[in-house]
Amino acid sequence: MDISLPLRFGSARPFIHPPQPPPHGHENVIASRDNDHLVLDIFRYTPIPTFVLDASLHVTHVSDSYCSVSSIPTREQLLGAHIDELSAKATIPSNSLSHRGIRVAQDTTEPSIFYESIDDRIWTLRTVPVIRDGTICCFLMEVQDTTEAHQKQLELEEQLYTNETFKILVDTISDYAIFMLSPQGNIATWNVGAQAFKGYTKSEIIGKHFSNFYSKEDRDNGKPARELRDALRNGACEDEGWRIRKDGSRFWANVVITPVYKDGELLGFSKITRDLSERKKAESKLIAAYEEASQLKSEFLANMSHEIRTPMHGMLSALTLLLDTQLNPEQLDLTRIVQESGEVLLHVINDILDYSKLASGSFSISHDIISVPDIISSVFRAHQKSIKADITLEKYIDPKLPVAAEGDNIRYRQVVENLVSNASKFTEQGYIRLRATQQHEDDTKHTVLIEVIDTGIGVPLIASKSLFTPFTQFDNSATKRYKGTGLGLSICKSLVELMGGNIGYRPNPEGTGSVFWFTAQLKRVEHSNQLDFIQNRLNNVSLSTSPTPALNRLRILANERRVLLAEDNAINRKVMIKILVGMGFNRVDIATDGNEAVMMATNAKPAYDLILMDVSMPFLDGVQATKQIRAAGLDVPIVAMTANALKGQAESYIAKGMSRYIAKPVDRKLLVELLLSCLEQEDSESTR
Repeated sequence: MDISLPLRFGSARPFIHPPQPPPHGHENVIASRDNDHLVLDIFRYTPIPTFVLDASLHVTHVSDSYCSVSSIPTREQLLGAHIDELSAKATIPSNSLSHRGIRVAQDTTEPSIFYESIDDRIWTLRTVPVIRDGTICCFLMEVQDTTEAHQKQLELEEQLYTNETFKILVDTISDYAIFMLSPQGNIATWNVGAQAFKGYTKSEIIGKHFSNFYSKEDRDNGKPARELRDALRNGACEDEGWRIRKDGSRFWANVVITPVYKDGELLGFSKITRDLSERKKAESKLIAAYEEASQLKSEFLANMSHEIRTPMHGMLSALTLLLDTQLNPEQLDLTRIVQESGEVLLHVINDILDYSKLASGSFSISHDIISVPDIISSVFRAHQKSIKADITLEKYIDPKLPVAAEGDNIRYRQVVENLVSNASKFTEQGYIRLRATQQHEDDTKHTVLIEVIDTGIGVPLIASKSLFTPFTQFDNSATKRYKGTGLGLSICKSLVELMGGNIGYRPNPEGTGSVFWFTAQLKRVEHSNQLDFIQNRLNNVSLSTSPTPALNRLRILANERRVLLAEDNAINRKVMIKILVGMGFNRVDIATDGNEAVMMATNAKPAYDLILMDVSMPFLDGVQATKQIRAAGLDVPIVAMTANALKGQAESYIAKGMSRYIAKPVDRKLLVELLLSCLEQEDSESTR
């Protein structure tokens, strides 16, 4: 068994064949032969057991002394043998040790020494690479019995503990394994704690290499030797990892290895080990508990989203229909109050879901072609309609801003919208300024700076440091004027960081108020992509100013189209029927559960042109109902309508056979666009 580290001899020089002058006469030939015989005699009669391997690892020379120690009667039995054959015939060195010495010599082109224990004796193998013209031409292998020298080394190391009081203290400590290693890593001392941790008695382990305590993987990776090198280089080495006991079981250990010197000479290493298995178990339990709690939180949020969005769908959709009727001024005012309150509640739900997705790392940023000037202008127009009378809303858009860049249109707008909404909420009079400037530009990206400046109430100094902390509000009193979840700025911070930017706050330098700013890195796009983007914008503008808007086009396409509405909630059924009728659908059938939806869809004559499918229904949910409808060979567009609005669910529904997805509460404008897209696509495919 190999029990030590390789030692390199920096001052040793590899054996080099002496240069042979070209013969110029008979005398030179005789002299050359005499030199050859002299070299052979040196190898044959050297007292150090020696053999020589050529570059292909075959034996070319063997000393008589090597034959003696390896129990080989004659040299002829070894000459010409490969190193693997030699190891099979001779008792020393072992095949693994020989190959290790050769490998180190090949890698370093320097001599190396390895130790090996055979039959209670310590044998040393010294491998010297012989180099000619920069290439290793052979290996000089020297084997010696160093048992006595090794024993003297152990005795020298034992002298480190001449102080009997200290020795007793170390030996009797049971909570720590404390022992000494030789410079080669062999165990020199052993205390009670070491025996308790590792299971070896002193007589069993003294003289063995400390790599016995490491796993096979760690030994193969050279971890024990690396720790000794790190200790020599850094003055100490600390590590935590699994260690192996005598019985093969493992424990989690904290290990500190420190080199020990005397008069500048390395005497060995001190090694202190603590058993931290209980702490490791506790950590594992905490991690498992955290993962379980995260899973439960996700399930709770998904359930909460569904349970709240389902009644909100009925309420907000009914309010939309109510606003379409002839209401007197007082009724109209009350209806709008209810609608506004519902939208605030929906905003709170969306904030909580966004925060959950960001905290779990499941949130991702899309990479579309966007226009920052368009986003700024859109947010500005939206707030112009609702701004307080005593506030002036201003905007500045840097002409250097790119017309088109790569980014996430929805999330970029979400951050701008949130900052402007906050400014509007906390400002009673004065101004709100929205500024967009290009901060930096290079060959790959634009860095855009957005600033929202207001003359509102400002932020107290004590609260400014925690503005972007989740669930933090600087006014938490029962009488506070401004309501909210305290999540908006935290969500903005996470979104901005996902877009490669930063977000911050500073007081308004012109007086009271605040300046909230953020940067984002937007990838440059090719000129051709910019032209396409501009053309699409022009097309959208022409579409919006067309005398036949989306709803009118949908009403034309919806005429005589058969629609199946699968919805288990009675209120939502009633509201959705009214919405669909208002969109021009005059043939709407109802299914109150998944089984009924499958039966009606598969037996309908003629087939339905469109199915609106609730996902959560009794007996058979919407996903299973869709699978059965698809299995029956029906290619009808199926739109998932669900209150399950967590990230990834839309993709999963489409992957399971549904055609489109819309979240509850349903936005009527989005529903118009979605249904129009389904019917136009269906008409396009039917005309091919």
